[in-house]
Amino acid sequence: MAKKAPRRTAQRIAEVTLELFNRFGEPNVSTTLISAELNISPGNLYYHFASKDTLVNQLFDQYEVAMLGLLEAAPDVQDVEDAWFFLHSLFEQVWNHRFLYRDLNNLLSGNRHLETHFHDILERKTHAFKLMLEGLAAAGLMKIDPDNIETLSASMSVMVTYWLSYEYVRNPRQALEPASAGLALTRGAQHVLALLTPYMANTDLQSHLQGLTAAYGAPEH
Repeated sequence: MAKKAPRRTAQRIAEVTLELFNRFGEPNVSTTLISAELNISPGNLYYHFASKDTLVNQLFDQYEVAMLGLLEAAPDVQDVEDAWFFLHSLFEQVWNHRFLYRDLNNLLSGNRHLETHFHDILERKTHAFKLMLEGLAAAGLMKIDPDNIETLSASMSVMVTYWLSYEYVRNPRQALEPASAGLALTRGAQHVLALLTPYMANTDLQSHLQGLTAAYGAPEH
């Protein structure tokens, strides 16, 4: 049992750090604060993670595995409902590691691991959207030429990547708080999905897509 303790401690450190990063932003969270939150000594923290960057990289690697695994499902999108679910799932992954997006430029400028790997995620994200659009076009649900697929997939990728930054600018005090998760995720998925509307194959499909986004955006009673 004693041999498993370090592993459990490292996992707990990562979990608490993610909570703190998401709540306050990575630049505003020191290793001293993390240690205090965990009620452990800084030395114990450094035993498991040699630096704050090591912690950031650990959390990013967890995010990368989850995001890339989700992007592999893009070819399975067969209709508008699938597209909605796929987009909402992407936004959930972004939300779960929102500190990366809140402080993206700052993190990329100071962390070579993130600089190289986040670029790959962005490329994979754009490619996943391209596969999704090609699949919807092949199924006769969209009328869109290859050039527009390239442009639209890039636009969707940009919106997913920077949506939380937009939400944060709109409402810095509350946008990234847990209570705002549902609205932020729904609004983001709505707006990305709305980019598809002009390319739907007929007016019935356009109306269906508009109705779907409106329904998901309706306030709960």
